[in-house]
Amino acid sequence: MIHPLFFNQKLSVALVFIITIVTPIAGYFSIGLPPVIIVGGSALIAFFCWHRTYLRNPVSPSLMLPLFVLTVAALQIHIIEEYQMGFAPAMSRLFGIPWSEKSFLMVFALVGPTIYTLTSLGLYYRIPIAGFVAWFIFIGPGVAEFTHFIFPLIAPDLFPHNPHPITGSIKGSVIENMPNFYYKTTGKYYFPGMWTAILPMIPGCFAIIRLLLLQKKTPR
Repeated sequence: MIHPLFFNQKLSVALVFIITIVTPIAGYFSIGLPPVIIVGGSALIAFFCWHRTYLRNPVSPSLMLPLFVLTVAALQIHIIEEYQMGFAPAMSRLFGIPWSEKSFLMVFALVGPTIYTLTSLGLYYRIPIAGFVAWFIFIGPGVAEFTHFIFPLIAPDLFPHNPHPITGSIKGSVIENMPNFYYKTTGKYYFPGMWTAILPMIPGCFAIIRLLLLQKKTPR
């Protein structure tokens, strides 16, 4: 079994810090600011929580792995609703950003599950960076999913009073069938992913509370 301190802590902190900074910047230039605020904010909070907990005292896989797997499984169910209801084009219309369905699938249906699988293996061996990814998942789906309940109240950047889907070019990218979920226009309080947003929030929030309480009980 790989020792918990197999990977140098300082190197882990440096790598995670770079990921926390570089990923949101790359997302800003490829998609836009609004999603980056949510993802980047979650990553930053995850960094501090991870630094104070898992990095110093890697949690037993018997505790960490079930919490992570349950959260990821619930997240994937949530992503199914998002894809079926047009989350990416809806976000494109809402904030005027070029987020295509192809990009959505690449990140959440292909790259994401690959990272989750490797993270599960890393948590089994108590590799520090895996703990950061787990914390990010707990905080992102665990807390940030509440934003789905705010989106229907925000007037879209593109044709807010037109209830029909539109197709247009945003920053050089053609985004097709961008639906409008603005409550004042449609009369319906809904946004893609809203009904299943609570699923990853339950194990995610439980994991956050459980890990923070465990940290308090752990002798320094």
